[in-house]
Amino acid sequence: MSIFLKCLFKLRSLFLIKERNTKQITEGVFFIPGQDEMIPDAHVYVIGSRSSKDLTLIDAGLMGKDQYKLQAILKLGIEFSDIKRVIMTHTHLDHLGCLPGILKELPNAELWMHVSEGEPLERGDDRIVLGLEMFRDMCQAQFGINPGDFALKVDRKLEGGETLTIGDMSWEVLHIPGHSPGCIGFYNRPGKILIPGDVVYANHAIGRFDLFGADGPHLYNSLLKLAELEVNILLPGHNRIVEDLPAGYIHETAREWGRTLNSGPTNMRYIFPVQGRWKF
Repeated sequence: MSIFLKCLFKLRSLFLIKERNTKQITEGVFFIPGQDEMIPDAHVYVIGSRSSKDLTLIDAGLMGKDQYKLQAILKLGIEFSDIKRVIMTHTHLDHLGCLPGILKELPNAELWMHVSEGEPLERGDDRIVLGLEMFRDMCQAQFGINPGDFALKVDRKLEGGETLTIGDMSWEVLHIPGHSPGCIGFYNRPGKILIPGDVVYANHAIGRFDLFGADGPHLYNSLLKLAELEVNILLPGHNRIVEDLPAGYIHETAREWGRTLNSGPTNMRYIFPVQGRWKF
């Protein structure tokens, strides 16, 4: 099977099943599903015990989705003042786009992310945010994005290897580059919960690896790193969550994609679901 057809099959199966319900997944983990349109909108997770009043938002979402995400937080019974930080798994537009609007409503929240994406963001370098230069004109026309719009102050720059004790929970920070240079995941060992950003999804799908700063072999190594973990609950950046992950799932995903990821640069064409059709 060609690389293109393989990517088409995986992405198609990925988008056919959608999670639509905001809900509590387990103690200290809340799920706010993305609202995909022509461009996918990232899921948001809120982690931490409610009683701790030390909650964390994982990712933000696409431009224009800030009010939806903020209202979903309130519907979960969470006060904005209890959210102390927003941590980005990475800074692509579908995860970062509505962050400025969300931060305006979270008076106590700091912004954390990996150093390799935090430093360019602070300088106003939006190449990682946009992913491809071809997206620049489209984003300017559709969303009114201008240079410097995402030159945000980053309060803490993570490196990977940290253990965060936040919200009465413990989360290991994993640097898992490949989809972008500063992708980070979060692993709760007691609950066997993994938040991998866009590195691995359900249906043995993975994040694209042709964007600015992306790297196929690095993504393969990141999959192998995640495969070493015992994971029961997989909470990816898009599409369906998996609450009973089969043993060996991530290793099998790495094996399936290994040849493609290690074969050198790949010209992938991104596929968007639009009103039941597929747009190339």
